Amino acid sequence: MSETLTERSRPKPQKVSFPSGDGIVVAHLYLPEGYDPARRYPAVAIGGSMSSVKEQMSGNYAGELARRGLIALALDYRNYGESSGARRQYEDQVSKAQDLSAALIFLRKRPDVTGTGLLGICTSGGTVLYAAAKDPDVGAVASVAGYFSDPELLLMLFGGEAPLEQRRAAGRQARQRYEETGVIETIPAYSPIDMTAVSTSPSEYYMDQTRGGGVRAWRNEFAVMAWEPWLDFNPVAQAPHVTAPALIIHSDGSAFPDQARKVYERLAGPKVLDWAEGRHFDFYDQADTVRQAADRLAAHFRDTLV
Repeated sequence: MSETLTERSRPKPQKVSFPSGDGIVVAHLYLPEGYDPARRYPAVAIGGSMSSVKEQMSGNYAGELARRGLIALALDYRNYGESSGARRQYEDQVSKAQDLSAALIFLRKRPDVTGTGLLGICTSGGTVLYAAAKDPDVGAVASVAGYFSDPELLLMLFGGEAPLEQRRAAGRQARQRYEETGVIETIPAYSPIDMTAVSTSPSEYYMDQTRGGGVRAWRNEFAVMAWEPWLDFNPVAQAPHVTAPALIIHSDGSAFPDQARKVYERLAGPKVLDWAEGRHFDFYDQADTVRQAADRLAAHFRDTLV
């Protein structure tokens, strides 16, 4: 059985922070093995799944990319983890894309950086497309086991327009309650037994206390007032506007493989579709799967971020 990557198995990062929008993003910065301040390195900002924090899958990939000679930054989006924000656990891809662009500004100010790129795992695989579609300073982009939603997929997942509208209405009510009282109504982000959760799949990565579920900084919560921006998340529509070199790593065992192919077909710049092996959550923390993906990612970013 494959080794599971944990915080203890990573290089020791530096905690950093930088402004984004009206707040502050807190991140873990991983420097390359044998780091030489007189040299310059490719640098990559990394985001993870819905509700995730920098101590989970984004930290795993940041550590592995640092071992392969890159500067890597695993971040907490605003409203999550150690980053600022009053609307905790609020999913908003526009805000998250802004945080990714702010991370690149932070990295570009360093004298040891050549080019800057973005890596997204799961939901952030789609979020990086939002950033790359608007930010000309995204030198390259990559996704691993990306979640690439669009209206057609949502209709299939939720069983039609009526259930979608029910969730949107609940989101509007929760937003009004928050504006009037400051109370943030939440539901589980992941649960195989609570049918009110956003994801009711087995979610073994999050249910396992030895894996993502055991990360102290992570909260298995989704702000109900975020239903509308979450259901509006449509990275497939962003793909035609992405001209930066792109690498899509996916598998038949990852979430919605046809959506990954759909995004790949629509990307406007140089692109590679790397069809790997593994189940969706294997790409989060299973050492063999993550390291094989990291090999491909490091080569992609070294080739493009010069």
